[in-house]
Amino acid sequence: MRTLTPFRPDAMLVQQVRRIIHHRKGIRLRRLHLTTQLSRDLGFDTVDVVDIILELERAFQLTIPDEVPLQTIGDFVRYVSSQLPPASQASAA
Repeated sequence: MRTLTPFRPDAMLVQQVRRIIHHRKGIRLRRLHLTTQLSRDLGFDTVDVVDIILELERAFQLTIPDEVPLQTIGDFVRYVSSQLPPASQASAA
């Protein structure tokens, strides 16, 4: 039987995503947690989410497809993390 390993994001990546949201939207860092709901907790609309997506794409040099479900800050972190090379590969490059 296969068990799922809980998602444990790199603390530095979490901070980068939180700072991007903080700088783009003026939300205090203490309000930005992995479980923070973008629309319910922060009042984000579609334009706000697209703004964050564009900034993340620029900052991390990746593309986030429209069909990726992004409801929480953790969703952003999880997706970005899945698209970055492992730390060992990044340091070897």
